[in-house]
Amino acid sequence: MEYHNPVLLNESVESLINRPDGTYIDVTFGGGGHSRLILEKLGADGALFGFDQDSDVLENVPDDNRFTFVQGNFRFLKRFLRLHTVNKVDGLLADLGVSSHQFDAPERGFSFRYDAELDMRMSPGMTKTAATVLRSYSAEDLQRIFSDYGEVRNAKTLAKHIVTQREHRAVKTTLEFVALMEPFIRGNRNRYLAQVFQALRIEVNEEMEALKTLLEDTLEMLKPGGRMVVISYHSLEDRLVKNFFKTGNFKGEHEADFYGNIKRPFKLITKKALLPSAQEIKVNPRARSAKLRVAEKK
Repeated sequence: MEYHNPVLLNESVESLINRPDGTYIDVTFGGGGHSRLILEKLGADGALFGFDQDSDVLENVPDDNRFTFVQGNFRFLKRFLRLHTVNKVDGLLADLGVSSHQFDAPERGFSFRYDAELDMRMSPGMTKTAATVLRSYSAEDLQRIFSDYGEVRNAKTLAKHIVTQREHRAVKTTLEFVALMEPFIRGNRNRYLAQVFQALRIEVNEEMEALKTLLEDTLEMLKPGGRMVVISYHSLEDRLVKNFFKTGNFKGEHEADFYGNIKRPFKLITKKALLPSAQEIKVNPRARSAKLRVAEKK
């Protein structure tokens, strides 16, 4: 099964590891590309935990006694690590987004290129699907997710149309949904559809909520000097990461203690986001929108 080439592979792993015998986490294991390079850099006493909620990735788990795979969403990071008697870690890497194999598996419903059930769940254990969202959300909520998560320009018009049309016909498949949207597509057709499908995927999988939980948990679990490395592909994700690294909160507003001292829980290793080279983008088009940020716990 095909997985995407890891984006910013060397840059992310080199930024992550400053203690070769430490304990690290790859919270988005996927094809295992980042994890394999991390294991190459670790010493004999190092340890790596890989998290992924998708059972398809099991075939990629490396045969290495320093590696432990955890099948679960990274929003439950603390719970799973405590089951393995781990309370503090030396570093964490997150490569956000969706793997190529998920897009290319028609039955998952992530892509408008195939006719499939409107699913979009990254884990089959989840109950909410894309069809559920389209069937039950109000026009206001649909507008919000299309606008915030997909930056769809005519989000309000599209949302109203969906709510009106669902009273007359059920939308259960990807191509039925595309047909419903057809009169409202603006600009580049593929880009427009990609934006709408992205917005639905983020909502179905509660990706923003999961990222917020991850950032807060990592701040608690990192040892002093430990590093967090995040590769994001969406402006909202990057803004959350940027603000949290800078101020310790998601609004990006500096907070002070009782004595007026500004709270800065992280030292910024990357003042500005690192971007992939033109050569990497040429070889791996998925890298085009990637941004890498690194912070070190004080």
